[in-house]
Amino acid sequence: MLKYTVKKYCSEGSKMNQIVMAILMVLPVFSYGTAVGWLSPMGPRLMSEDTPSSAPIHPDTISWMASVAYLVGTPAVFLYGYIVDNFGRKKALLMTSFCLAVCWSIKLYSSEPWALITARAIVGFGVSGSYVVTPLYIKEISEDTIRGTLGSLVILSQNFGNLLVYIMGEYLSYHAVLWICLAVPLVHLMVFLTMPDSPSYLLKCGKVEEARDALAWLRCRQSSDSLVDDELQGLLEEMEKDKSGRFSDAIKAIVSDKPTFRAFRITLTITLARELCGCLAVLHFASTIFDQASGGSFVLSANQQAAVLGAVQMLGSCTASSLVERTGRKPLLGGTCLVSGLAMGALGAWFYLNTGAAGGAAAWLPVACLCLCIFCDAGGLQPVPFVIMTEIFNFQLRGTVTSIVIAFACALVSIELRFFHPIADAIGMHSVFWAFASVCLVSTVYIALYVPETKMRSLEDIYDEISGKKKAKDCESAVTRL
Repeated sequence: MLKYTVKKYCSEGSKMNQIVMAILMVLPVFSYGTAVGWLSPMGPRLMSEDTPSSAPIHPDTISWMASVAYLVGTPAVFLYGYIVDNFGRKKALLMTSFCLAVCWSIKLYSSEPWALITARAIVGFGVSGSYVVTPLYIKEISEDTIRGTLGSLVILSQNFGNLLVYIMGEYLSYHAVLWICLAVPLVHLMVFLTMPDSPSYLLKCGKVEEARDALAWLRCRQSSDSLVDDELQGLLEEMEKDKSGRFSDAIKAIVSDKPTFRAFRITLTITLARELCGCLAVLHFASTIFDQASGGSFVLSANQQAAVLGAVQMLGSCTASSLVERTGRKPLLGGTCLVSGLAMGALGAWFYLNTGAAGGAAAWLPVACLCLCIFCDAGGLQPVPFVIMTEIFNFQLRGTVTSIVIAFACALVSIELRFFHPIADAIGMHSVFWAFASVCLVSTVYIALYVPETKMRSLEDIYDEISGKKKAKDCESAVTRL
């Protein structure tokens, strides 16, 4: 069936099948994006007198709904790591869509607190599946020439999901939004069954002919093509190099080797900056924040302002891939972190001076500050740490480091979202935004001093800089010249 598709619809060597498969792969990430954004328009509706539940939902329940997904996502990362290695990329991705379909089904069945929290807990499997399975799957099916472009679809699809649910939340009913959101994972479950697993995984299972057929279909070539044979041989050689891939061995390598451990520490620190910059909390509680900020005086409603935020996030995602190649990793990460910190600081000052109720022209300031923060997050703070992580570790450690870092990120976000509202109520919204600003500004200094530039550099060169050998070599060269 796959071969006939190649002959009929694709020219020889076309990348069309890779693009189509990558688009289908990111549908679960899109669905996860709708799950993230859903709480922003629906949270205030659930807490209002016009709630679809039997009684208005308590704000503490909303906080649990926001955080429990990432609380579950922390251990789920390692579960998906096991499923990916032992059952395949395709089954792991289908499981991600199945979990998201269950989430939306539970919300349709009941709007009571127990159902809402349970459904949000299941979203934890969605976030883990999205960010453990999808980037790996895309890497293994795509050619080098389009790998970066296809990889950028991951963040782009999540942000598009955020934007779409913001818009739907403003104009559609509570249950209409749920039905539309449920349709996405159901369509993915039906359509993706026809797609192949990755050639790398099929080779790992000893299914050489299936791997050949899958690779030929992805490259829009005949199975007997010499280019398919060459690429298949390259995958086999790469697999031979990667036979020492036990989790315990990778941990030992990270801890015992000083430059590798420093690289690991740098990765965790920039991940901390990414997750505690405040942007994820803003995305979850955008409507609530805008409602407090405008006090009803702004031209747009809170949900419409949140939709503007989603559009800005989409714009940031679209520019991220070109910016990271033009400016380099370190300048883009440091620059977006600095600007985000200044914007968060200004937002905190605005809340402090206006005590949550703006008047007249001043109502535009929180919208502008939040849009700037979200643009910086999507344009640098969110994607660049992932890029650095893949360039700062070899292929033997990359999978283990990714699992640990994503689990660490989920744990941070679960704490952040659980206590955002309680802390804001206790010490004021302004103090929370100042805390986010402090994280960004301190992280900017750390990035300037300790994070290496990884663009177009060998691993050996990067590790020389991390361990201080590069400075020593530069000093020796300077002394020699003198």
